[in-house]
Amino acid sequence: MNPAAPVRVMVVDDHTLFRRGLRALLAADERFTVVGEAGDATEAQKVALQCAPQVILLDNHLPGVNGVDALPALKAAAPGACILMLTVSEDERDLAAALRGGADGYLLKTSDSAELAEAIERALAGQSTVSAAMTGKLAAAFRSGAAGAAGAAGAAEPAAGTPGDALAELSPRERQILELIARGASNKEIARELSIAETTVKVHVQHILRKLNLSSRVQAAVVMASGRG
Repeated sequence: MNPAAPVRVMVVDDHTLFRRGLRALLAADERFTVVGEAGDATEAQKVALQCAPQVILLDNHLPGVNGVDALPALKAAAPGACILMLTVSEDERDLAAALRGGADGYLLKTSDSAELAEAIERALAGQSTVSAAMTGKLAAAFRSGAAGAAGAAGAAEPAAGTPGDALAELSPRERQILELIARGASNKEIARELSIAETTVKVHVQHILRKLNLSSRVQAAVVMASGRG
C-alpha cells in the first residue's frame, strides 16, 4: 500500500447523526477517507463488498443482528479489513465477546479523535487496541475466565517461563507503570500519577512490551492479571 494513500474507512452505526459526525471528524484528517457507511449489519455486508474498506468502525447495538454477531459475515465480505468496535457499552461481557469474535479492537464512543486515529493505525499494524477505560475490565474478565482473554486479545505468551517470570524482568518503575496500565490508566493519567512526563511513560511502555515480548498494552494488562495469579 502506498504510505501516502489515505486509509479507507467504513462506518457502521444506526444513528445517522453519529455517522455524519464521525465522517466529518475523519474527513478532517488527511490520513483517512470514509468510503462507505451503513445503518445495520445486512446493509454493512453489501457496502463492504462494494467499497473494500481497510478499516470498519462497527457499533455493537445495531437493529436486527448486533455488531458482535455480524463480525463473521463482515470479515467474509471484506476479508482484508480490520474491524474496530466503536460503542457505548462498557460491559466486560461485550468486550470479551467482541475480542473472541475477532474484532481488532474495542473503543468507546467517548474516545477522542487522537485515540481513534491511533487505534486505526495500530489495527492496520496488526495490534489490538482497547480503550483505556476498558483495559482494567479486560484484565478482570481474564481473571474470572469470562474472556478467554489471552487468545481473544491476541496476547502472545512471554518469551519464556511463566508470566511471573517475565514480570520479574521489569524494573520497579516499569512494574509500577504496568500496574497502572492493568487498572486502565492512560499514558496521560500515568504521567500525572507518577509526576513524570508523558513522553517518559511512552518510553517505559515500549520497554515493558519489548521485555514481555508483547505488541500492545492490552496484552500487557492480560499478562499482568495472569502474573498476579
